[in-house]
Amino acid sequence: MSLNVAAFVDSLSIMGLGMLGIFIVVAVLIAVMVLLTRVFHD
Repeated sequence: MSLNVAAFVDSLSIMGLGMLGIFIVVAVLIAVMVLLTRVFHD
């Protein structure tokens, strides 16, 4: 089994975008939860 280094390097940008997207979604969810907690605080 051989490792295609060029394909691996090309896929790093795609994986980076995927991780960035996941990070953005998690940050938005946390921000919404904090906002809802402050708005509907008892």
